[in-house]
Amino acid sequence: MRIGLLGTGPWADMAHAPALAAHDDLDFVGVWGRRPDAAKELAQRHGTRAYDDVDALLADVEAVAVALPPAVQAGLAVRAARAGCQLLLDKPLAATVAQGRAVVEAVRSAGVASVVFFTTRFQPETEAWITEQAAADGWFTARAQWLGAVFGGGDSPFADSPWRRDKGALWDVGPHALSVLLPVLGDARRVTAAVPGPGDTVHLVLEHTGGASSTLTLSLTAPPAAAGATVELRGRAGVTLLPETTQGPVPALRRAADALLAAAGGGRPHPCDAAFGLRVTEILAEAEALLTDRG
Repeated sequence: MRIGLLGTGPWADMAHAPALAAHDDLDFVGVWGRRPDAAKELAQRHGTRAYDDVDALLADVEAVAVALPPAVQAGLAVRAARAGCQLLLDKPLAATVAQGRAVVEAVRSAGVASVVFFTTRFQPETEAWITEQAAADGWFTARAQWLGAVFGGGDSPFADSPWRRDKGALWDVGPHALSVLLPVLGDARRVTAAVPGPGDTVHLVLEHTGGASSTLTLSLTAPPAAAGATVELRGRAGVTLLPETTQGPVPALRRAADALLAAAGGGRPHPCDAAFGLRVTEILAEAEALLTDRG
């Protein structure tokens, strides 16, 4: 499948471009970015072409991978779907529910496949754990802590990301936590509480359709020594923890590309398609509204 990359930032550089270039079943046709010089440099490193015109790239490919801020991604995803491109998107799907709905409608109208890259869902150890726990009954409660040090004094390449500074941990690492909890505990009936913590930290309480409740602590301002992700489930089967993964984002992104190829080839939609990305966006927006009301 001929695929293009939209985006030239750190995530495109460290994850998307290497994954697309190394995938045996993808032809990495080219790169478009909002900074032409960066697109040219990234393309040269991976033996492909830089495009100045995004529509020219869309016309030359069958699929696109997107590594752009959510508000920018949403608009370009609609444009790409209408051009007949399969979509490998990043989380969060969009910056607002309206933007997310527009992506889902464009995907459905065009009849293209979509996969949203929630990293944990495409790593073998964690994917297998999620599948196993989703098949079990009787979960009572869950606790998820997703703590990053992007703004906590480390040297993260994402520290200068304007959208992360604007939207914070809720929208950056919140999707990761939700991508684990929702398939196991069921959809969130409602966000029962959203409370701010230090920096951009937020604490959420969710009520799930399966009967369980969950608590989430999300931050990008944790001290580096405190950073990390933990998910704990408690129920009739006892206590279980999300396992650590041995793989980085590039192999996981290759697996996401495999999922897109399968869906585009006539397979069933992947569980992490644009519709799931929209549901995550809706939950984030509900939590954001509660935080705003606390004001």
